[in-house]
Amino acid sequence: MIKLILFGFLFYIFGNPFTAILVLLLIVYVLDRRFVGIFPSFTKPIKRARNISKLRRQIAVSPSDVSSRHELARLLLERRKHGEALQLLESIQSSSEDSAEFWDDLGSARLHTGSIAQGEADILHALEINPRVKYGRPYLRLADTFRDTDREKALQYLEQFHSIHSSSSEAYYLLGYMYQSLGRTEDAKKSYQESLDVYRSLPKYKKRQERKWAVRSFFRKLL
Repeated sequence: MIKLILFGFLFYIFGNPFTAILVLLLIVYVLDRRFVGIFPSFTKPIKRARNISKLRRQIAVSPSDVSSRHELARLLLERRKHGEALQLLESIQSSSEDSAEFWDDLGSARLHTGSIAQGEADILHALEINPRVKYGRPYLRLADTFRDTDREKALQYLEQFHSIHSSSSEAYYLLGYMYQSLGRTEDAKKSYQESLDVYRSLPKYKKRQERKWAVRSFFRKLL
């Protein structure tokens, strides 16, 4: 009803239904980015591309800059340029042996370039160094890797992820999504409900951060 009223108001102002729809969509997008965060950011890919260019220049000037190489590899992984990221990560391995983040990134690059066994071993090594590295997301990555080839192993990694989270709406949403992809419908529904329950129990200052996961859990559970 509110959207219809707003559309009517915009149509009255602009006198064109297509312009009114575009403005309405823009308003919805801005409100979502401000208060919820479901829609993707249009500026993030631009910022990432700018940072990639900056890091390439930095590495050209200083080829031995380990931190710049690692950051560039991380951004390339986000852009799904796994082969290039893998080359960068392998070039800094001797300087990053004690970094859980490095081993997880290296494992992720190898998983996506066909080296499944080695990628799994790298990520497990990262988790040995720090079981909570990247908030346990490596467990979800491993579960996703094996969901079609080894469901028992995928579920094992899911349970390990579940064991380190108790107050994150995002964590329960991701857990539910993985259960759903494995055909565990009831477990998925339970996880989505837990995501909503956790969100309701959060203090007000943290609800903004977790709101998009609660909204996603609500619709996943509903559908």
